[in-house]
Amino acid sequence: MARNKQKELRMAELAKRTGVPPRTIRLYIARGLVEGPLRRGRRAAYGPGHVRQLVRIRRLQKEGLTLREIAQRPSAEGAEGPPLPSDACWRYAPASDVVVYVRADVSPWRQRAIQRALARMATELAGTEKERETHEHGDGCDDGCVCSHE
Repeated sequence: MARNKQKELRMAELAKRTGVPPRTIRLYIARGLVEGPLRRGRRAAYGPGHVRQLVRIRRLQKEGLTLREIAQRPSAEGAEGPPLPSDACWRYAPASDVVVYVRADVSPWRQRAIQRALARMATELAGTEKERETHEHGDGCDDGCVCSHE
């Protein structure tokens, strides 16, 4: 029992260790991003799991994720985030033979970044499609060609 108490942290200690203010920790608990304390009330205690959860949230925020995106991402412990409805995504077709689905709940800045990446992908795929058509029609074949038109 004494061994468990040594691993327990008070709110101030948890905040100091993780660099997350107590008010923010309480917000994360209220939003379900962090588990509630091991013990509640004036003697509330937090453990190593709370430290890991807070460090993870900070890391994901530095990567640019919003709290909503973090809440829906599987945790390191393997717990799955809440399932999305099947219709909660955008469908993009950057080429006739390629379809990309993107979750609809991503932040606006992330959505714009994805759209730019898909536009680049569409341009690249269109270029390779033209190269393939040109090659199959006999233009630009070299001596080592083994394409179907020979």
